[in-house]
Amino acid sequence: MILSVNNITKSFGTDVILSEVSFHIEAGQKAAIVGINGAGKSTLLKIITGELAPDSGTVSIQKDATIGILTQTQNLTDENSIYDEVLSVKADILALEENIRRTEHSLKNLEGEELEQALNRYSRMNAEFENANGYAVKSEVTGVLKGLGFGDDEFSKTVGTLSGGQKTRVALAKLLLSKPDIIMLDEPTNHLDMDAIRWLEGFLGAYKGAVILVAHDRYFLDKIVSKVVEIENTKATSYEGNYTEFSKKKKMLRDALIKQYLNQQRDIKHQEAVIEKLKSFNREKSIKRAESREKQLAKIERIELPKELNAEMDIRLEPNIESGNDVLTVRGLAKGFDGVNLFRNVDLEVKKGDKVAIIGANGTGKTTLMKILNGLLEPDAGSFKLGAKVYTGYYDQEHHVLNPEKTVFEEIQDTYPDMDNTKVRNVLAAFLFTGDDVFKLIRDLSGGEKGRVSLAKLMLSDANLLFLDEPTNHLDIISKEILEQAVSSYKGTVVYVSHDRYFINKTATRIMELVNNGFLCFDGTYDYYLEKRDALLKLHEEKQAAGNSVSGFKPTADPGQMQGGDLSDKGQGAFTAQNSKGSKEDWENAKKKQAETRKLENEFKKCEEEINRLETRNSEIDEEMQKPEVASSAARLLELSKEHKANTKELERLMEVWEELYERLNS
Repeated sequence: MILSVNNITKSFGTDVILSEVSFHIEAGQKAAIVGINGAGKSTLLKIITGELAPDSGTVSIQKDATIGILTQTQNLTDENSIYDEVLSVKADILALEENIRRTEHSLKNLEGEELEQALNRYSRMNAEFENANGYAVKSEVTGVLKGLGFGDDEFSKTVGTLSGGQKTRVALAKLLLSKPDIIMLDEPTNHLDMDAIRWLEGFLGAYKGAVILVAHDRYFLDKIVSKVVEIENTKATSYEGNYTEFSKKKKMLRDALIKQYLNQQRDIKHQEAVIEKLKSFNREKSIKRAESREKQLAKIERIELPKELNAEMDIRLEPNIESGNDVLTVRGLAKGFDGVNLFRNVDLEVKKGDKVAIIGANGTGKTTLMKILNGLLEPDAGSFKLGAKVYTGYYDQEHHVLNPEKTVFEEIQDTYPDMDNTKVRNVLAAFLFTGDDVFKLIRDLSGGEKGRVSLAKLMLSDANLLFLDEPTNHLDIISKEILEQAVSSYKGTVVYVSHDRYFINKTATRIMELVNNGFLCFDGTYDYYLEKRDALLKLHEEKQAAGNSVSGFKPTADPGQMQGGDLSDKGQGAFTAQNSKGSKEDWENAKKKQAETRKLENEFKKCEEEINRLETRNSEIDEEMQKPEVASSAARLLELSKEHKANTKELERLMEVWEELYERLNS
């Protein structure tokens, strides 16, 4: 055990933040601390590192163990370049290398015992340098910087010229390279694009030390952690497994607790009814018995009803008007700034009910595309058209749709003047604005609060096509899950930009990645997209290298296959390179191969189902033959034995078929 947190309690004034919080972390274990905004996660990290003192309780850390934490305020030297600032973490190794060089130069001037001592010292330093992986220090620094999204051309930038997000990435690089025994990270993915997040997942997953994460990125947590500590109502509960496993276990526990609560309430009402009945007899014995039952009832430890998920925030997205089937058509869209092209030849068709996720690295033009589609920016080329009866709603991550000088109440009332005061208050209460909160000025709200006001306006609109730009930013995990449910059940159409891969995986029916000035498009979940991404990207690059103008890949309802094809095929291939010149023969061969693959998959599925059926039947026969009434019947035993033998023989044959089909499918 490298870290033990024992009965930590912390209050600020009369507000109890943490109450008798306890958990432990093993050496090398990866753990997440989760909870709603304000639950006390960051406070707990500060107590563990000693930045804050608890009111009571202790934190025990293994002797000589080192802790590194990524804090909100960065201790960086503004005059240094990015590369030199990160390299400074390895100052001791660099100093050792310099000492080795100096010793090498001095050897030629020494002799006798002095030379022997210098050689011994030189040998020890070399061994220490090798053990510290000194020869790989500079390549290690370069690898981490590139992994976190810095290009070679950025290494020489001075730290003082960087944005807040870039400085956070520099500080993160320094922390990772310092290799403490325990890494503590508070929202490490906030300033990373998807490629950098995937790299960080790999780094932390392979890290030999312990890692403690506070993060709202559930996909990130799923990939890394094997333990989740939840802070809820000031208490801590530990769960083994990743975030998804924690979520399932928590739901099971909640359901069990609700059942216990209902059972207890039924028992309590029964006891209360009996007590009331005994008292109504108005006799000494019956009154004493009633009093005895009352004492027993008072001793019962009451189970509290668990807070329901939707008790936090109530989002109901329902289009008032149904659109036509063709919702959005985009043709040849292009945009650039200052001579730098963001995207070109973007072609897109969105149908009613689609949930389209637009993803891509920072700076590829996702938000720019959203602004164009909402009429806030003019494209350099191309056009887009909305379908019949399509009404749009826009959630802007910068919340420009909100007036900073208005109160929360005025923002809703002025937008929807037909709503009376009571209805406005009810809507705002559903988004956690109660009491005097409704009179806060928009400019004074936090990012999460502004997001909730924007979502409230969106919910009240007549929109049947929603454009959402980073809708999960600043939301805690529970609020994200509520938004997921709302988007997934929404009967209208949604086009959104998001870095939240868990949200994408839960809600998207189509994935579109902006890459190399164009789109990679795919029908299906984010997980399935990742499986096919490398093949898609290779095809995309091959088309570009051949000199074709490629804007992306056009998916159809069959997400499992890939091919190139001409745009005139209207997307009949599962993945069709836009404006490509694939031959009709190639297209027909690919379709034929798809059909053969589907046939094999069907045969494989049927084979597996028959194997499962026969194995189940043999298990049933084994159980039946053990029954006394069957064991005493020779005729029945013989009948069952023959059936079992025939099933076993057929199973042997099916296993061979299964093996052959498996080989053909994976060849």
